[in-house]
Amino acid sequence: MARGSDELGPDFAWLWRAYAVSALGTWLALDAFPLIAILVLHVSAAQVSLIPATSGAVGALLAVPLGPWIEFRSKRRLMIRADLIRFLALLTVPAAYELGMLSYLHLLAVAVVVAVADIVFVGASGAHLKALVPRPRLLTANGRFESVTWISTAIGPPLGGALIGAVGPVVTVVLNAVSFLLSAAGIRSIASPEPAPPRPAGPHNPAGRPGGSRWADVTDGWRAIAADRTLRMLLANAMLVNGLIMATAPLLAYLMLHDLGFTPFQYGLCFGVPCLGGIAGARIGPLLVHRFGRRRILLGFGVARALWLGWLSFLGPGLAGIPLVIAVEGGMIICMAVFNPVLATTRLERTADHRTARVLTAWTITSRATIAVTTVAWGLLASLTSPRIAIATAGVLMLAGCGLLPWRSDDDPGRDAVPALTAPAASWPA
Repeated sequence: MARGSDELGPDFAWLWRAYAVSALGTWLALDAFPLIAILVLHVSAAQVSLIPATSGAVGALLAVPLGPWIEFRSKRRLMIRADLIRFLALLTVPAAYELGMLSYLHLLAVAVVVAVADIVFVGASGAHLKALVPRPRLLTANGRFESVTWISTAIGPPLGGALIGAVGPVVTVVLNAVSFLLSAAGIRSIASPEPAPPRPAGPHNPAGRPGGSRWADVTDGWRAIAADRTLRMLLANAMLVNGLIMATAPLLAYLMLHDLGFTPFQYGLCFGVPCLGGIAGARIGPLLVHRFGRRRILLGFGVARALWLGWLSFLGPGLAGIPLVIAVEGGMIICMAVFNPVLATTRLERTADHRTARVLTAWTITSRATIAVTTVAWGLLASLTSPRIAIATAGVLMLAGCGLLPWRSDDDPGRDAVPALTAPAASWPA
């Protein structure tokens, strides 16, 4: 499984392994906190929904000043520390559970700490990847990560659910914590020296900080995105699409499990099987870019991923509904798996090296905050209308959001060149 990643060098292979183990741990524990809240703490449905909404919003708010802090420090060291913080924070949940001291506020606090550490890790890891992998191979590297994401998504939640049923509600939290410890060990094994981070402004480095003030440092990531029309439009499109997909997920679960009477096994099947399409999409993406050029794939699959969501509002009961969910989710996931690595590569290439961590941190904060707000808004819309109407509305808005893609030919000058493939598809991780 690591053979494909080894072709990008042994250091990338260690980074890939670290990502693979932490991704699997995260997906194993996907529903762990809501399940603990329901089964152990017996909280209300509103309190369950507040866990992801609060952690996303508060975590994003607390992370706002961290962009320059990440930028001017060793990225590899920050990644390891973020992993260790997540490891220690998550371990407090099973410890409190065993001692009979676990509370709802404890779950919320841990969720917020993990959310902030996630943002730090994402900001540091993107800048670290850009320094570790040669620019012509960034698309291939992002394709490797995309493959791991969908493999973990396909096997993690069903396996996690089985483990919770067999062992108890905190087992996947323990496994997720251990996965972050293993991730830190993998990153620690990277041998090549890390480039020195950019220095902040001072008497001997007056150009180190673009604005010369703390506030300028904090907002520099957003200003860099705003100054680049392609990045600005891609962020707006990603905010809309990702926010609507995540906001409709709990509504679809309610529609299937409560209104239509799907069993938990059928529900898991409907979302596990389509993730296999993500693996296929991540594999064929670079081949499509090689054949058609990056710009056509960015625009074409940016539109294609928005064509699917609204069809779920027509879902009916019984076995006949399962193929519809699998087909719709599978089509959307294939398109996302092709699109996401191209988006990630375009974002890295259009960002100056000395601003990479700040731009990625600003992007992640904006995305997490948008998802939190959209989730609350769509929950309110569903309560005033119905889950079907809320899902249909999201589908229409996703289609409208295609206008936010960078359609002008001068938005992305010089980016339609066909990159060389650095490895055959058969050697990719599977």
